[in-house]
Amino acid sequence: MISSPIKEKLYRVAILGRPNVGKSTLFNRLIGRRKAITDPTPGVTRDAVEFEWRLGNTRILLLDTGGFNLETGEMETRISERSLQAAVEADLLLLVIDARALSGEDLDFMERLRKYQDKLILVVNKVDTAQQEDAAWNFYELGFESMISVSAAHGRNISSLRDMIHQRCQGEPLNDRGGEEPRSTDKTINLAVIGKPNTGKSTLLNTLLNEEKSLVTDIPGTTRDVIEGRFSYKGYTFRLLDTAGIRRKNKVNDAVEYYSVNRAISSLSEADIVLLLIDAREGVTEQDKKIASLAVKKGRGIILCLNKWDLMPQMRNSFEAARDRLRFLFAILDFAPVLPLSALHGEGVSALLTTTLQVWRQLNRRVETPRLNKALADWLEHYGLPVRGKNIKIRYATQTSVNPVRFIFFVNRLRGFPNRYKNYLINRIRQDLGFGSIPVQMEFREKRS
Repeated sequence: MISSPIKEKLYRVAILGRPNVGKSTLFNRLIGRRKAITDPTPGVTRDAVEFEWRLGNTRILLLDTGGFNLETGEMETRISERSLQAAVEADLLLLVIDARALSGEDLDFMERLRKYQDKLILVVNKVDTAQQEDAAWNFYELGFESMISVSAAHGRNISSLRDMIHQRCQGEPLNDRGGEEPRSTDKTINLAVIGKPNTGKSTLLNTLLNEEKSLVTDIPGTTRDVIEGRFSYKGYTFRLLDTAGIRRKNKVNDAVEYYSVNRAISSLSEADIVLLLIDAREGVTEQDKKIASLAVKKGRGIILCLNKWDLMPQMRNSFEAARDRLRFLFAILDFAPVLPLSALHGEGVSALLTTTLQVWRQLNRRVETPRLNKALADWLEHYGLPVRGKNIKIRYATQTSVNPVRFIFFVNRLRGFPNRYKNYLINRIRQDLGFGSIPVQMEFREKRS
């Protein structure tokens, strides 16, 4: 197994915000010790408090800055200037606000920092309960692409914030504007090869790795463990997982095979993209549909591979006919690419890898909130909500995550919202925003005011 070398670059992460929003408490909570002084009195922190911190394999210099405010005293002005300077110099900004009270100083500071939003996480602090966390979603209306609600005092969601910091400091894609490639060219793309027994999964793994990594026989169920291998393509590292063939439960009568199949299903959680191998001679089965459904629920990219295509009769438009039939029988995957493949002879492998990169870029695409809401206004104008006589409105929308791609739409009322309009929105997101080949997850939340 290839292991990544430790990156010794020192990343500067600055905690910013107005006085008394809990910056120092968050600083102490993140590093796991009481280094910064915390006190209810606003303005206790003046000079930036620094701590070199190793998060995973990443060196981080965490800075707790003084509070930004609009007062014009000499001390307040100098502290505010230092906060703005820290924003310029840092690799990542944690902008902290108090969930209970959003002030004019908060809004002023946000506008000054908006030009740095590619490297900014909005941290909504003092969210101490699940009920408050539900209400905290409203802060997406502020227009920042990356947001998390936490309770620095009680440790709520702090581990998730640490994960976000680690991901951003590792050079993960922050924005994908207009289909540009993510900044990191050494990103590992995780592929799970899934399918019924004897569809050619192990043969494909061996072809991609150019070695006999996985045992290949005509006996269904030869592969039991999840076999892992790595290879490079166009500057990317691919981690490939060859899994046990997934059969119907009533066909699984061996304890070892039972655990092997469970591990194959679990590999979906590790994958970015699923390569679903279908024997072109047999066509799609109910078990293939169940496998695909699991992948879609997890928001994984999925590519349908019609393997053993070299054994099919070579007739004009035969692939187009097979693809159209697959689309008809596999309506849940009308977005997924379909490719002919011969894993044994390597035919179609280059097209498969090119398509894999296209799907991966879409999985990591992020649409800025202002652009999303401008598109939403156009969609509503083109096809208004079919709710004649009912006062139902979509207030705004935001993208909450990549890989899997999720959107939240805030509406004034959930009851009576037409389901067919949700399908319309998903189709427009795919067509207009560059998500045409991946599953899109969507959630609707009620926001009355």
